[in-house]
Amino acid sequence: MEIIINAENVAFGRICSFAAKQALGGNEIIVFNSEKSVITGNKKGIIKKYSDMRKKGGFSQKGPKYIKIPYQMLKRGIRGMVPDHRRGIGKKAFLKIKCYDGIPEEYKDKEVKKMPMITTTKYITLKELSEKI
Repeated sequence: MEIIINAENVAFGRICSFAAKQALGGNEIIVFNSEKSVITGNKKGIIKKYSDMRKKGGFSQKGPKYIKIPYQMLKRGIRGMVPDHRRGIGKKAFLKIKCYDGIPEEYKDKEVKKMPMITTTKYITLKELSEKI
């Protein structure tokens, strides 16, 4: 079964956990508008945390690379919630997840899964975060 999720104004962690759980259940997951998903909290603290993660390697070629592109940031968050994304059921589940910035043409007319939107005023979108780190 194919589940299509609109990530606009939905908390980053909720999307990630829902997508990981559904993918482990055998469903295909498509997430669009990933640049409009939000991380709740203090903007300065969030920006500092993610910029520290990006600078962790310094000039070294080694170490984990943290991406700036919003749909890849979302996919990385989902990857963290899938058990062992390199082999076994985790790998199969992770291959069933697709994330997009904006709305692709082939999914404009399809039914979209509603997720709870945020109600807090302290948040930053993935697009803002990717521009500032």
